[in-house]
Amino acid sequence: MHQPSHPTSPLNRPPFDPARVLGVVGRSGSGKTTLLEYLVATLAGRGWKVNVIKHSHHDLELEPPGKDSARLRHAGAAEVMVASPFRFAIVHELRGATEPGLDEQIARLAPADLTLVEGFKAWPIDKLEIHRGVGDKGPLYPTDPHIVAVASTLARPEDLRDTVAWLDLDDHAAVLDWLVKKIPPPASSSGHALP
Repeated sequence: MHQPSHPTSPLNRPPFDPARVLGVVGRSGSGKTTLLEYLVATLAGRGWKVNVIKHSHHDLELEPPGKDSARLRHAGAAEVMVASPFRFAIVHELRGATEPGLDEQIARLAPADLTLVEGFKAWPIDKLEIHRGVGDKGPLYPTDPHIVAVASTLARPEDLRDTVAWLDLDDHAAVLDWLVKKIPPPASSSGHALP
């Protein structure tokens, strides 16, 4: 007999709400992780449920070599779940299959008030670019129409599209204020919007 899937199973979820997803893009070393840490910690402290997806172009080895879970994965398991009273992780082996798209990855996560995505630069989602302008290859915003804001240490350029917000990267609170105004407010258990 077929058992219904868990309520948070990807099979039971509607497509993701793009208004609750924000990409964070920028060159390596620009400060993406530092800003993301601040945003996640502050929003979680306000009661928001925040998910993060970090894309890597490199192979992932999440378990120490020789551990049971790594051995079972190397033996051919399609997925290995490691679970404890504190957290769980699922390692899914693609074994030559096409890498799932961002929409499929978001569907694997529990519902959230906001999903922040580092990477997946080519996906057509709203993005915040982190741009320091020192020793990098130049900004991404001139060629990416999905960049809706830039957090930078540089002055706002004259030719910036009117639809792009220019934020001070050194003022994390201002970036947070912009984000809170952009994302629909989460509903608390009482049905009232959280700050």
